[in-house]
Amino acid sequence: MLPVVVVHGGAGHIPKERSERSISGVCSAAQAGYVVLQGGGSSMDAVVKAVTHLENDPSFNAGCGSVLNQKGEVEMDALVMDGKTLGSGAVSAVHNIANPIQLARLVMDKTNHLCLTAEGASQFARSMGVPEVPQESLITEYSRMRWKKNLAPDANPVECQMGKMGTVGAVAVDSEGNVACATSTGGILNKMEGRVGDTPCIGCGGYADNKTGAVSTTGHGEAIMKVILARLILFHMEQGQSAEAASDLALAYMKSRVDGLGGVVTVDPQGHWAARFSSLQMAWAAVQKDTLHYGLYSGEHFTQSIDDPR
Repeated sequence: MLPVVVVHGGAGHIPKERSERSISGVCSAAQAGYVVLQGGGSSMDAVVKAVTHLENDPSFNAGCGSVLNQKGEVEMDALVMDGKTLGSGAVSAVHNIANPIQLARLVMDKTNHLCLTAEGASQFARSMGVPEVPQESLITEYSRMRWKKNLAPDANPVECQMGKMGTVGAVAVDSEGNVACATSTGGILNKMEGRVGDTPCIGCGGYADNKTGAVSTTGHGEAIMKVILARLILFHMEQGQSAEAASDLALAYMKSRVDGLGGVVTVDPQGHWAARFSSLQMAWAAVQKDTLHYGLYSGEHFTQSIDDPR
């Protein structure tokens, strides 16, 4: 079954004019991650590569496509976790970094901490030689339009967040059976300054443990945090459930308990995987055994050779 990489581009409702870009984006990211695995790279290398690819794609709510907070600024969160060691690194509320996922990995590799936030994360980035980028380079016209629209008194940014774009993430299993996860986001549309959601919180935005599997989540962060969604899925897997069944059970619990919608990508150490969601759509893709798998709506599952152009 090994190796495999699975990515998501966010749960919610994706407008028709943006759906093709979302699908092609996740397919491209999954293939980029799989190339790393084919070359003997680790699952951690693969998920960081895949998520970096998505952060660099303005179609997604991460990196250069991030949504804006109330002030019209970008504040991004990211998390990585290594299933072999349970090592983890995260950053929250970062501003001038093109690829927060790479900074999260540096937190894991170069510090004794799990999460750095705001100016502290920026200071660490500078000490590591990570270049700062102008805030404007991370803001798209689409993000600015949505920000202005949701400044209206009758707007509901939380409701709108479940549409248009979403958090990105990836999970992978490498040839040695090691699992890893990576998740990155611009957060919720028109959020309060300093708001931190599920993404950088271990067990919520993601979790990886070689004994069980790895998960990356997407959806309404506050709901995900209340049920510790990623770790809840692995709990069900520890009880003998498959990656798919465990994902469905946890998503159903989040919907019934806190009325939260979302999506996940999940793998176990043997390379079984799932891409499941309770929202209307979630762009996802996976590559395993030189076959590309992808979908957008519930029940969709297309396949093709990775050698065939989409």
